[in-house]
Amino acid sequence: MQSNSTPFKVHAGLLAFCAALALGGCTIAKPRTDDPWESFNRKMYAFNDAADKAVIRPVAVTYRKVTTPNMRRVISNFFANIKMPITIVNDVLQAEPKSALHNTGRFAINTTLGFVGLFDPASEMGLPPDETDFGVTLAKWGVPEGPYLVLPLIGSTTPRDVWRLPVDNYFDPLGWYEREHDLDLHAEYWPNLMYLVTLRARGIEAEGLLEGVYDPYVFYRDAYRQRRIYSIYDGQPPADVIDQMQGTNDVDVDALLQEQHDYEKKQQKSGDESRH
Repeated sequence: MQSNSTPFKVHAGLLAFCAALALGGCTIAKPRTDDPWESFNRKMYAFNDAADKAVIRPVAVTYRKVTTPNMRRVISNFFANIKMPITIVNDVLQAEPKSALHNTGRFAINTTLGFVGLFDPASEMGLPPDETDFGVTLAKWGVPEGPYLVLPLIGSTTPRDVWRLPVDNYFDPLGWYEREHDLDLHAEYWPNLMYLVTLRARGIEAEGLLEGVYDPYVFYRDAYRQRRIYSIYDGQPPADVIDQMQGTNDVDVDALLQEQHDYEKKQQKSGDESRH
C-alpha cells in the first residue's frame, strides 16, 4: 500500500488554486505565442523523438499488428469510459452543471449497458464524448498558461497544464488503482501503460501529417497550442484569440513559406538522387 502523502499535496494545491481563483476572478488569460524556453524545449523534443523511435512507437506498432480494428476500438472505449470521472470532476470545478450531468449520464450508460465501457451506447443515445481536464479548469479560472514547455517522456505542456498530471490522476480510477496496490513487477501500473500504448497506436494513423514539414518541433508546438485553445473555449475561440495564436503581426509569413518551399525542393532533390 502506498503512502497518502501525494493526495495531501494535491488537496493543498487545489486549495491554493481556489484561493487564487477567489482573488483573481474568472477571466480566461490570453494565450502566449512566444517560446522563451525554445532551446531547452528542442533538446527535450529530440530526446522524446529518439525514445519514441527506439521504444514507444515499436510497441505501438506491435500492438496494432496483434489486434484488429474492432479490438482496438473496444479497448479504447474501455479506457475512455474508465477515465470519465476526470471529466465529470472538472465539469463541476468549471461550474458547468449541464456538462457534468451529460458526462455522468454517459458514464452510467456505458458502464452498465456498455458492459463496463467496452461499447458506446451513450453516443447512439445522443450523449457524445465530451472531455476536459484540470489544465482547462485552471484556464477558465484565469490562471495564466506560462510559456510552452516540453518535458521528457511527457511531451508538450505548459506550467499551467502540467498541473493536470497529478490532479487528474487523483480522480482517475486507474490512478486510484496504482495508489492502492503494490503488486509484483509493479503490475499496478500496467493498465495505465496499456492506455498510453493505445494513445500512441492511434497517433500512428496521423503520422503522414508530418511528411514534408520543415520543422516538426514548430508543428507540434503550434498544434498543441491550438488544440488547447479549442478545448478551453469549447471549440469556439473568439476571433481575437485566433488572431493572436496565428501571430501574423510579428511573424514574417513570406519568409516561413520560402523556408518550407526550399525544404521541399531539397527533399525532392535528395529523393531524385537516391533513385539514380
